[in-house]
Order: sequence, then structure tokens, then C-alpha cells
Amino acid sequence: MTTTTTATATRAARPAHRDANVLRWLAAYTASTLGDGVYFLALGFAAAKSLPPAEVGMVMAAGSVPRAALMLGGGVIADRFGPRRVVIGSDAVRCVLILAAAATLALSSPGLWLLIAVALAFGVVDALFLPAVGALPPRLAGPDQMMRLQGLRALAMRFGNIAGPPAGGLAMGLGGPSAAFATAGVLFAASVPLLVTTRIGALPRPDAADGAVDGARDGGAGAGPRSATAWQELRDGLRHLRSNRLAGPLVVSGALCELGLAGPLNVGMVLLCQERGWGSTGYGWIIAAFGVGSAGGALLLTVRGWLPRAGAVSIGTLFVSSSALGLAALAGSPTVAAAVTLFAGLVGGVCGGLTIALIQSAVHPAYLGRVSAVMSLTGFGLAPLAYPVFGAAVAAWGPTPVFLVSAGVACLGGVPSLASPTVRRAELDRPPGR
Repeated sequence: MTTTTTATATRAARPAHRDANVLRWLAAYTASTLGDGVYFLALGFAAAKSLPPAEVGMVMAAGSVPRAALMLGGGVIADRFGPRRVVIGSDAVRCVLILAAAATLALSSPGLWLLIAVALAFGVVDALFLPAVGALPPRLAGPDQMMRLQGLRALAMRFGNIAGPPAGGLAMGLGGPSAAFATAGVLFAASVPLLVTTRIGALPRPDAADGAVDGARDGGAGAGPRSATAWQELRDGLRHLRSNRLAGPLVVSGALCELGLAGPLNVGMVLLCQERGWGSTGYGWIIAAFGVGSAGGALLLTVRGWLPRAGAVSIGTLFVSSSALGLAALAGSPTVAAAVTLFAGLVGGVCGGLTIALIQSAVHPAYLGRVSAVMSLTGFGLAPLAYPVFGAAVAAWGPTPVFLVSAGVACLGGVPSLASPTVRRAELDRPPGR
């Protein structure tokens, strides 16, 4: 794979996990991810403390509306102003917003409209934060370190998902909702100085490029002049993604896989454990096993740094992990189900990291924010729409057939990539010494 024309590509080779600059970014991202975990727990329990279940659902769903509606616009902003500025600004705003909520809750009991306002505002900021944070890794190191960077990022996400809720629960137990919100705000605040001191490489706009970008990367799209409107820039980004022979099929595959697996992972496991009588303990072990497996896959990518035939491995691991998650519904005990989901998480962690590394290596730097927005939109905006459909299907036919059908939908996601010779032959840049 031809090296992308970036400032970071000219740096002296250094493994990402030994680069102090990358580690500052990683610490900032970990603090922010922990803050997310604490915030969502604080929001849910603050709502449950004083509101009926229907209104709790309204509060928890409120943030997804602006997140889905504004995500693509957030990608345009990240590309126009630079992802580092947007990430720093977003985390600073999240810090102020959540600390203000903590102060308000310390003086009054949480009400429906206050919590909905917090959730909506947080969702708006998230629509800016998610595309920008996804566009940062290629600015931190050369293309030969993309796999390691994605492994490190996935490890930080898993740590935040695992440690954030317990930290929020501890703060909630000690000081109530106000203390939990304050804890989240402090974590967001901790990420800001780390991000400010993180150095990033400048990436060229398409009109400043030297024309060496190959067809698999560029496909002839251009961002146009700086005076282009936001709508024109969004259309340019989507056109670039559609014409990119490597990133385009991978993004479509990832979206279909996400839509297929979101229901089993986020709703189906609860319903499966309820139907089998495994209870909350069984559910906890199954979900924990999946998280441990995913972290193991991310760790493998970080340690290895490079895998041969990355495109083919990405396709194969998608089929294997999707099938394994569907087969979890056939398990006769929570122990077997946990073992299956551990394997699914391990293989899926490799698949996700490789896929994102390939996409970010293939996309022209000026479009990274918009492409990251499209990828985030699927996971955070469209996939949750499948939850009610999945739940209704389980109520009608039971969990086993619905799990298997969902796994089939996820496996269909591999078809666009499998049909693409560019994806099948894709390779990541090899680090020195590999």
C-alpha cells in the first residue's frame, strides 16, 4: 500500500506505544472515555432516583437525537478547523456542562426537563467530539503505526467501559448524583491539558496535494476551495468515500455488521439470560467475557504492530466473529455462552482494529473527519434504531432464531469487502523491522 502524503510520515520511525506524544493522547482519550462511562451512569441513576421508568427512558434516549442528527456536520467541522481544536473544545465544553449540572443537582433535586436538557446538550457536543477524535490517530504517527494506534485506542475504550461505571457508582454512593456528575466533569477536565500538549502533524488538503494519491485512496474527489459551504464539503466527503475503492466497501461492511450485531449485544443478551433463567449474574459474566475478548484483540494488534494480508484478515475475522456471536444463543449454560462471546470479542477486536486502520490509511487526510463521522453515525445513531425491532422479534419468535438471523445480517456485511479485489489485497504499511 502506498504511503499517504502526510507530515507524520516523514518522522523518524518510532513504535506508537513508546512515543511519549502518543501516550499523552492515549491518557487524554482514556480520561475522556472514563468520563463518558461515569456520565452515562450518573445520568441514568439521577433520572431513576426521581422519575418513573417511561421518563427515565426519555432522558437516556434524548442525547442520541442530536448525536445522530448532527454527526455528519461534526465531521465537516473537524475537517475544516482541525480535529485537535475540535476535540479540545469539545472536552472543555463537556467539562463545563457536566460541572454546571453537578452544581445544579447539589442545590435541587433532578427533574425531567433539567436532565433532558443536559442529555441534549451533551449529545450536541458528542456530535462534534466523535468525528474529531476518530480523525486524530493518523496525525499522531506514520501510516506504519496505524494498527498499533487503533489497538491502543481500543484498549482505552475497553478500560473506560469497564472502569467508568464502577467509578460512577462509587461516586453516586458517596455523594449522590451531584458527586457522580462532578467526577465525570473532573475526568473531562483532566483530558484537556493532555490534549493541549499533544503535538500533531499537519495534513494537506486535497487541493494542496501533489497528485500522488492513488485511485484506491482518492478516486478523483476533491474538497474544493476553502470558501465552499458546509453542505458542499459534506457532499465532497461522501463522494470521496463512495469513490474510494478500499475505504468505501470497508465502511459499508462495518455499517451492516454493526446493524446486525447491535441488537444481540445490547438487547439480546439481556433477553437471552432472562429466557434461559441465567439471571443478571450470567449476563454479567457473558458481557464481561466479550469485553475481555475485545481487549485481548486490541492488545494483540498493539503488540504485533502489523499483520500480513490485512484486508483478507479483516474480511475473515468479520465472518468468524459475527457467526460466533450468533451461535452464543445455542449455548446450554452461561459458562458456554461466556466462552463463545469471549472468542467472538477476541476475533471482533482484531477485525475492528484492522478495519479502522485500513480505512484511515486509505482516506485522504483532508476527509478523515467526515469519514469518521459516517462511521460513528452507524454505531451511535442508526444501530440503536434496531433495538425495538430486535426486541419485538425476540418476543415473537424467541432469542435463538433472532440471534442467528442477526448474525446472518452481520455476515452479509462482509460481502461488499469480499467482492472488492482492492480490499482482499489490501496491506498496511509495514513498520521497520517487521
